[in-house]
Amino acid sequence: MGHRREFVVPPIDLDRASKVPLHRQIYHQIAGAIRSRSVHCGARLPSTRVMARLLRVSRNTVLVAYDDLAADNLIRGKRGAGMWVNGDAPVDLTWLRLRHVIRAAGYPTRILTLADPDGNPLYIRA
Repeated sequence: MGHRREFVVPPIDLDRASKVPLHRQIYHQIAGAIRSRSVHCGARLPSTRVMARLLRVSRNTVLVAYDDLAADNLIRGKRGAGMWVNGDAPVDLTWLRLRHVIRAAGYPTRILTLADPDGNPLYIRA
């Protein structure tokens, strides 16, 4: 008798009035949850049919989102077993890089903007 693992459903909030297609909204929200590690490595995602029912979208919409996630190596499929979060999924370290850039820039700081006689801007850091 096989052991069936429960699946994880990351929080997904669809804006049906948005110009962003539903499959891209699903992709971005699942990808964000994986990259931020709020959905752990090895977690099982719902099948496309179950996810479509949960989100009240067509199965094709979920299929496209899952295909995009798989193409970005965030999830992998196991035939007959569903979709799983990759153990080697890239982690989102953007906030670390931005923090470094902001510190290097000396933000917050005061900058005085002047212009030379030819109209070229001159910036003086205070």
